[in-house]
Amino acid sequence: MSALTASMEALIHALKKLPGVGFRTAERFAFYLLTQPVEVSRELTQAILRVKETIGFCKACFNLADEELCTICRDPARDKSTICVVEHPRSIIALERSGGYRGVYHVLLGVLSPLDGIGPRDLKIEALKARVAAGGVKEIILATDSDLEGEATSLYLSREFKELAREGVQVTRLAAGIPMGSSVEYADQVTLTRAMEGRRKL
Repeated sequence: MSALTASMEALIHALKKLPGVGFRTAERFAFYLLTQPVEVSRELTQAILRVKETIGFCKACFNLADEELCTICRDPARDKSTICVVEHPRSIIALERSGGYRGVYHVLLGVLSPLDGIGPRDLKIEALKARVAAGGVKEIILATDSDLEGEATSLYLSREFKELAREGVQVTRLAAGIPMGSSVEYADQVTLTRAMEGRRKL
């Protein structure tokens, strides 16, 4: 017989659905919320509902947006001639934190994964082609992950856009290599290969 009330059990069960949250963490969250003023729970509930009701995808790049266009696509200071292609909106957050990129993005909303039945038609590849066909694009940066699916997606896209070189559109791959402070000895084969390919003149 459980020492918890039915409502607490229901809350813990709901919190366990969050990624990386096990029973003990969910239980800790539940007891924390129980000890806080009701305004804290109401604010959290309203924030979750507001996100679910207002957030959609940008009609241009498929980043998260609460309007027709995301904040990046609406920014007149961004370089529209450079498009960085990523798998998911969360990749944009990481790239924006670096502060070194001033172009725009295109979100595929996934990667090619034949085993999961995900092919080119399931991704936002046609929308990317339409953006490029509209003109004004000088560079497409492929910034998919360096796992098998990400590499396969990058290879597919590079082949799809190979003809663009004649029109002056450059297709590049985000450089990846050995992280700062790590040892060559412990780097995996893919990392070493990418590091060698991305070497530059000093």
